[in-house]
Amino acid sequence: MQKIRLMALGGLDEDGKNMYLVEIDGDIFIVDAGIKYPSESEQLGIEYIIPDFSYLIEKKDRVKAIFISHGHDDVMDAVGHLLKELDVDVYATALTARLLDIEFKKHNIRNKHVHIIKRNDSITIGNQVIHTFPVMQSIADGIGFAFETDSGMIVFASEFIFDYDSLNKAFSMDVNALAEMGQKKVLVLCSESKGSTRSGYTAPKHRISEHIEHYFEENDRRILITLYRQNLFRIMEILELAGRYDKKVYFYDQEHVRLLKNVDELGYYSVPKNIIISEKEFNNDMKDIVCIVSGSGNEVFKLMNNIAIGEDSKIELRQEDIVIIASPVVPGTEKDATAMENDLYKADVKIVKLNAKEILSMHASIEDLKMMLYLLRPRYYLPIIGEYSDLVNNADIAVQMGYTPDRIVILDNGQFATFENGRLVSTSDTIELEDKAIDSSDMSDVSGMVLKDREKLSTDGAIICGVVLDFNTKKVIGGPDVQSRGVIYLKDADYILSEIGNLLISAIERNVEEGTYDNMQVRMEAREAISKYVLRVTGKTPMILPAIVEINLKDDQ
Repeated sequence: MQKIRLMALGGLDEDGKNMYLVEIDGDIFIVDAGIKYPSESEQLGIEYIIPDFSYLIEKKDRVKAIFISHGHDDVMDAVGHLLKELDVDVYATALTARLLDIEFKKHNIRNKHVHIIKRNDSITIGNQVIHTFPVMQSIADGIGFAFETDSGMIVFASEFIFDYDSLNKAFSMDVNALAEMGQKKVLVLCSESKGSTRSGYTAPKHRISEHIEHYFEENDRRILITLYRQNLFRIMEILELAGRYDKKVYFYDQEHVRLLKNVDELGYYSVPKNIIISEKEFNNDMKDIVCIVSGSGNEVFKLMNNIAIGEDSKIELRQEDIVIIASPVVPGTEKDATAMENDLYKADVKIVKLNAKEILSMHASIEDLKMMLYLLRPRYYLPIIGEYSDLVNNADIAVQMGYTPDRIVILDNGQFATFENGRLVSTSDTIELEDKAIDSSDMSDVSGMVLKDREKLSTDGAIICGVVLDFNTKKVIGGPDVQSRGVIYLKDADYILSEIGNLLISAIERNVEEGTYDNMQVRMEAREAISKYVLRVTGKTPMILPAIVEINLKDDQ
């Protein structure tokens, strides 16, 4: 019988960074590779965080394929980083493939072909057969995956809801396909957890039209709406309302226009004719218009905040404007969302904030999760995608469905679930993982040491102390010059700066006298002495940066 191991490199006990591994007799298949946005305490110039690929790099000869379930950043935006480390094929549906191509261009990845697969498909890679099945989520072309094994299928349901009123085939869930899988043997179901505390079904509470339609009836007021760029379902709702009430739509974010163009070309949705106006056509004095302000993560809140405080070059708020906040706060966006809301109130416009308890995100609620369990009837249940409390709540749902604790598996990132002969035999194997932070300035990896330095700078500041030496005699010919940033503010603290300079000179003179002078070694000694002194007199531990510049005076002469 085959040996099967399941493990997450991200997505467990966190919101985002979803990445899951299926190992079947040593062959490794990757399901999703996403990012997450840093919390307020983690930001420090960080754009986003990606999973640790070290395990895959070590085992790169065994990695057979990457499967991407849909086009959201939390499941696909780390693929570009991954492909810089691994030469492996990527499989995705048509819209997701187009979005991946955009990511590849950002990372300057060339000659990488994405295999386009259908929403109901079967793919064979080596000896492994993988089935896809349609799921409904907030972006078109979403799919789940089912890996055939001798012990039954390993099913990743991805993010999903059951909406029986949806007629758009690019969004619809195929209940028949799920029922057919359930008639076969399902060993493990991996199912999302982010909505596991919400009662009932998500549908129809994911729709916003009925909550905002009456604002579209007003002809003399401009509407501004904040949206996450990848929530295509919600964009379509707004476009339908605009078309119904004969309003023009202006997209602040041109990437949204490109997304809609791709959707139109694929035949998934046709934008009502002549409804979208270009940047050149847009005029801030227009009244009967809908302005969609969108972005990813906290970007949408920052954009709207700039508009609120009058620092935007495109849109200037007017008192009669209606601002609809349709982008719910997600982890890492709290500070920017609060700042935006406060400044909108100062701008004295009408604010409509959609209630997250009344209008649900398109994640499976309790009855959706129960329905998935009922249709697939897996031997084992593995909650994925969500904070730890979400995973536990999802597990409790399975208990309510009659599953005993030994058939429910809750893992941490880096922890393997090992199955042999159709049974779970171990969860004791683990690997250590370290998140990789991506710097906002150059999109490069930032080490933990750099982040610690940034944190120290942000809390305790820095002290820079420099002197100039004669290269030959090692005598001080300039300085010391001591600069404090974020540490010492008192005017009568000059004696502290003076003593810091003395400590650097003392370290130099002592080493010269003992014949042990080495530039780097002296700087290390001085840093330690200065750190102890500053801690004693100020109670702070700033970054200490001693600088010793040596000049060859003979050469200068």
